[in-house]
Amino acid sequence: MKYRKVGKSGLRISEISLGSWLTYGGSVERKQAKKCLKTALENGINFIDSAEAYAKGAAEELIGEFFTEDTYNRHEYVLSSKVFWPFNDYDVNRWGLGRKNIRNAINGTLERLHMDYIDIYFMHRYDYTTPLKETMMILDDLIHEGKIHYWGTSVWTAAQLERANAIAKEYGLHKPIVEQPMYNMFFRHIELEIMPVAITHGMGFTVWSPLGQGLLTGKYNDGTIPKGSRGENMESIQKFLKPKNIEKLQKLTEIATKNHLTLSQLALAWILRHPEISCAITGATTPQHILENVIASDVNLEPDIWKTVDTILDNEPQWPRTYEPNRYFTDKMRY
Repeated sequence: MKYRKVGKSGLRISEISLGSWLTYGGSVERKQAKKCLKTALENGINFIDSAEAYAKGAAEELIGEFFTEDTYNRHEYVLSSKVFWPFNDYDVNRWGLGRKNIRNAINGTLERLHMDYIDIYFMHRYDYTTPLKETMMILDDLIHEGKIHYWGTSVWTAAQLERANAIAKEYGLHKPIVEQPMYNMFFRHIELEIMPVAITHGMGFTVWSPLGQGLLTGKYNDGTIPKGSRGENMESIQKFLKPKNIEKLQKLTEIATKNHLTLSQLALAWILRHPEISCAITGATTPQHILENVIASDVNLEPDIWKTVDTILDNEPQWPRTYEPNRYFTDKMRY
């Protein structure tokens, strides 16, 4: 396993990390989830990503149980969590990035994790209803209190990153060290504005969905949706499975096979070509998934091979047609 710095900070994380969205505390049985965590740490992964919104706190609880029950030294690992989404249906202040909610959220996260601090605290979306300065001041307080070491953003626009860094400079506050966007071979919009802006301000990237919600695992290569797979309930996967895209997946798999790799490993290595990327956050429902994914950290292919891959992809980065920064704010969330 290789390690990279998170932007220009002094924090180093494994190129392949383990996430807990849609899995731990939810779809994966607890004993199996802990086996995945154990396998991850034993194979060089030092960054575990979570959020209070994942299974309504159950993902954090499982991670906390794991570190409590096992002999791993928590201080040797980097743990993160996130805040933004509503945590319940009755408290009008229990969502967003206001001072009160962030204070309540971090206390709940630390209690569920059985820990005194987390390493990175992500703002899970941008909050249009709260002054950004208020958000950043409470985060600065938490850093001084030792409850978090760094803070980051998740799915923020380039303009929002610019504003956060400007406020940090103006008021002498800690600035975000990392952005956590969706990024993979078929979803590259961050290359347009977000990546250049983040690099300018010394921010790293911990990208999620590096395997395209499973599209880049090979399970959909024949154009059908396996029973029990995520694709059964995801319209985005169903819409993607058109003849031209299936052909791309099959050609990419051929290149992976010729180089003694799986499609997943090729897709992860493609992301890690970018030095700006700090890590790719992978999900895993079995230890075998982790053992397969970590190999991508050691993949070194010739430039001509990557040129062939890019030719197959034939997709310039572009904003998704459905991209609307305000779409997260429903009437229910506004109360």
